[in-house]
Amino acid sequence: MSLDLAFATKVFAALFAIMNPIANLPVFLSLTEGASVAVQRRVALIAAAGTAIGCTLSILAGRPILDAFGLSVDDFRLAGGLLVLLIALSMVQGSASHAHAATPSETARDLDPADVAIYPLTVPLLVGPGTIATLIIFGETARHAGKAVELAAGVSAFLVLLTGALLAAPFIGSHLSQTATAITRRLMGMILAAVAVEMMATSLRVLFPGLTR
Repeated sequence: MSLDLAFATKVFAALFAIMNPIANLPVFLSLTEGASVAVQRRVALIAAAGTAIGCTLSILAGRPILDAFGLSVDDFRLAGGLLVLLIALSMVQGSASHAHAATPSETARDLDPADVAIYPLTVPLLVGPGTIATLIIFGETARHAGKAVELAAGVSAFLVLLTGALLAAPFIGSHLSQTATAITRRLMGMILAAVAVEMMATSLRVLFPGLTR
């Protein structure tokens, strides 16, 4: 059986767009400002592990959550698509989404760098509502289409990239300009918007079959 590389790539691209390691590096650096290299690495590893756990739980718990509320995957896909589209539009406009952004109090300098690995770095900055909704939808799609291997490959590839980016944050941050960060955020916003539109279009075709006639 051949692997659906297109689906794996779509998963990778969606996670890269919504979590955007490059655009979030300045946030990581600000949260760990003044910390030693060893502490920064520890924060990066804890955040990467927390993100991996959050992604896994979102995929595995998707169906039980939908069943508990009596929702179909298409109901959730439409709502999730709208949520992801809102996040994408805020990224295109050059601002961080409120659903994933840390509040000013969360980025205060008096925070212990070791304490920010899970909150707010992992939740809600990386594993926010948009990420959870996207993974639940991809999880259900993979379950129905028999694409669990492709889903795992796409998520794993992104997590490896995220871990590398966080560990290399001090080096990358010293060479990354604000212009590059802004351009990356807008580009990822466009990709994420396309993913969101596809989610909504797919659910609308199922919920309203007459639209495809």
